[in-house]
Amino acid sequence: QVQLVESGGGLVQPGGSLRLSCAASGSIFSINSMGWYRQAPGKERELVATITIGRSTNYADSVKGRFTISRDNAKNTVYLQMNSLKPEDTAVYYCYADGTQLTPQYGYRYRELWGQGTLVTVSS
Repeated sequence: QVQLVESGGGLVQPGGSLRLSCAASGSIFSINSMGWYRQAPGKERELVATITIGRSTNYADSVKGRFTISRDNAKNTVYLQMNSLKPEDTAVYYCYADGTQLTPQYGYRYRELWGQGTLVTVSS
């Protein structure tokens, strides 16, 4: 089965940096868009950044100028470089991907995938 595996979360001081990675692996899966969402305790999951297969990007206003999303299409991997981190960035960060999976019975099927999440804590 196709799965998303995130890495790079951890504890960092305000003003510090972290780099998150997310790789899609498993059965044949042609990735379209990838992105990062986050969810803090007691709050709804919110968009952080997305990137299309053509590398068009979109960012939440709260992270513009501080975060950079990128991808390696050959590796089906998306990255999130987070600089100038603030305590309000503390959340579980989830990787997202959508695309087409080739199956023996139905052929190509549209799929949406979510990673398990990686915790980012910004605190002094």
